[in-house]
Amino acid sequence: MVLASLPIEHLGESMAGKSSRAEMLQGTLDMLILRTLVLGPAHGHTIARNIEQTSEDVLVVEQGSLYPALHRLEHRGWLSSSWGPSENNRKAKFYKLTPAGKKQLVAETSRWRQMAAAIGRVMGEAEE
Repeated sequence: MVLASLPIEHLGESMAGKSSRAEMLQGTLDMLILRTLVLGPAHGHTIARNIEQTSEDVLVVEQGSLYPALHRLEHRGWLSSSWGPSENNRKAKFYKLTPAGKKQLVAETSRWRQMAAAIGRVMGEAEE
């Protein structure tokens, strides 16, 4: 059985007139990154791989979306970063969740659950 991949790409771009759909997806990527870093500091490749593996390869995080999102989250104070050796002993930037990032994750998770429940109610009504 082949699972369809849903790429999360080009969501970190800041441009005038950005659609609400892109903003929602950008917020989703931000939430997934914050959630992944609850497990501990990680570099970009590990973050993307964790999201992909946890979603059973349904979500694919493109580098063109991941790194702008990481920079945006760091700029907002939700992540901090430091340089260190990766698993293959190469220099990599590791990201860590800050206390403000943990607080933001709680808020985003609550909003996501409300949205998912609302969509579920609408879809349940549509199925009847």
